Order: sequence, then structure tokens, then C-alpha cells
Amino acid sequence: MRVFRGRASSVEADRDASRRLLSIAAGGEPAVRVWIPHRQVAFGRRDTRLEGYDRAREAARDRGLPPIERDVGGRAVAYDGETTLAFARAEPVADFRTGSTDRYERATAALERALRTLGLEPSRGEPDGSFCPGTHSLSETDASADGRRRKLVGIAQRVRADAALVAGVVLVANRTELASVLEAVYDALGVALDPATVGTVAGAGGPTDPETVRAAIEDALIGDASNTADVSVKHFGDGQ
Repeated sequence: MRVFRGRASSVEADRDASRRLLSIAAGGEPAVRVWIPHRQVAFGRRDTRLEGYDRAREAARDRGLPPIERDVGGRAVAYDGETTLAFARAEPVADFRTGSTDRYERATAALERALRTLGLEPSRGEPDGSFCPGTHSLSETDASADGRRRKLVGIAQRVRADAALVAGVVLVANRTELASVLEAVYDALGVALDPATVGTVAGAGGPTDPETVRAAIEDALIGDASNTADVSVKHFGDGQ
């Protein structure tokens, strides 16, 4: 298994680094990456087809988050460049028509285990009006919000003929800024969003340090692989 840590020097170089995971998996070796992406709003392909897409990109820029278009996932996700984590695990596939449900299940279970080691009790699903809505999400009761459930984790999947990538986002801290950015972006897109449903690990009573959360998720994703006897690690250069 290959494990990648840190982030590359630019948004585009960092995206190229993540794309490498699929190439590695296509060669028969699984790969894992958990990191803090550069500051950005990552739009999904469905967003690009909406009338308000250009306005949403401008709303992101106005708030200091460069807009990009990502390969995996649904609606827009905001990364603050400091506390928002991304994770990805790529695996070889023998038949692209099967296995998606199992891959989702294993990734979701791994994220649940990681969050529990951090003192949280995540539940599957998401509140109505969540960012990047999807079937595969994890939520938690926010200690600062009178028992309101808030979304912490979103999970998506990309499948090719020879490899599959299960990836997602984990919000660790900085809820106020992230909720404000997402509210402006989704409003421009004309997509329903309740900013009160944006949650963080810290807000749910977990650690505020993203490195603590990152390490827990990486351990869970590696530990959930079928073969962990031979793990090689590559570090990128900017310390994130």
C-alpha cells in the first residue's frame, strides 16, 4: 500500500498528486491519502451546469477561496486551507460494474471508527439542507447547538474500468467561516442549504487539532485495507 502525506505546492499540483492514487491502484496497489487541501471552493460537475455557477464562483473569490472544479463528488465543498481535511483511498477493481456498495460501506465504517477514537459518536445520514448532500454522510450532535445534528463528513466515489477512488471531506474546525462561505455559494447556485447544518469535529466535542484527526483517519483507512504488511509513505513539501 502507498500512503501520501502533506500537500503539494499549488492547487493544481495537489490535484495531480491525488489523481496519481488511481494510477497506482490501476497497477494493483491500493493507495491512501489524508491531508489539508489548499484554500478553495471545490465545485462538483452538477454545479457547473447551473445558471448561477459563475455567480457562485465569484462569491467564493470574494471570500478569499479560489474556485475549482473537482472530479469526484456532488455539490460544492469549502476548504479553509488550515482545518478542513480531505481523504481518499484508491483500490484496484476487477469489474467496475460491481463493488461500489462494499467500497462505500468499508470507507464509511473506517471513518466511523476514526471519529469514535476521537470521542465522537457519529451517525449515518445527514440533516435536511446539508452541504454536498448525499447518501453517504456522517453527522454528529453539536455540543454548542442545543443538540442539533450537523454534518461532519461527506463521502463520494469515482470508478474507472481498472480502479476506484473513494474520497471525501471532514470538517475539523472553523465552522463559522465555512458555513458563511457555503451559504453564499449555495445561494448563488440556487441550491438549498441550511448553514446551521454545517458541523465540525471540534463543535461536536472532538479535538480542534487537524493533525490529530488526520492521523486517526489515516490509521483507520490503512487498517481497513486487506493487506497492511507493506506500507510505503511519501511526503509532500509544504508541511500540511
